Amino acid sequence: MDKLDYKKVFKEFYIPQNKPSVIDMPSIKFSIIDGEGDPNGEEFALATAALYSFSYTVKMSYKSKEIPEGYYDYTVFPLEGVWDLVDKNKPITDKSNYAYSIMIRQPDFLTNELFEKFITITKKKKPNVYLDKIKYDTITEGLCCQMLHLGSYDNEPASFEIMRQFCNDNGYERISLKHREIYLSDPRKTEASKLKTVLRFKIKKMK
Repeated sequence: MDKLDYKKVFKEFYIPQNKPSVIDMPSIKFSIIDGEGDPNGEEFALATAALYSFSYTVKMSYKSKEIPEGYYDYTVFPLEGVWDLVDKNKPITDKSNYAYSIMIRQPDFLTNELFEKFITITKKKKPNVYLDKIKYDTITEGLCCQMLHLGSYDNEPASFEIMRQFCNDNGYERISLKHREIYLSDPRKTEASKLKTVLRFKIKKMK
């Protein structure tokens, strides 16, 4: 059985260049947890752990007595986050004011029924109160601008400015203050200067 490696099969979505580009994103199924507050806090860590525990339960389901119909081997997708501000009047440097939806893409064979089943299994194997907060939904981003950001999360504004200028120069307009981040590096094991993060926001073509 060949393994589906997202870095190869979906390279355009997950391994962009470190310069802006335009991409039309398809509909994708995610396990999602919504929250607010500083991403360096305990709640964010627990939510992240719940998403990974669930995702690995789905991946390892081929070892169960009932292998999911249509199962294929794959690499677990990276953590993603859609970020916004609770109070739009506060500065973006106030991390306690963040609103987020963190998520992990799921394989095509995961049905709503299997989602409920694997949540129950994960609760038994790795109890975590945030497993009750996971929802399973389809997201369609559509037309977006994206680029690979290299370095600390705190330096992302510089990359967003490059993206803004790119859109302005090429006749595109950002249509939402929200943005998506895809974490290709583990911040616990990677120097801040070497972190790789995909940045993405929704756009439209200006008339």
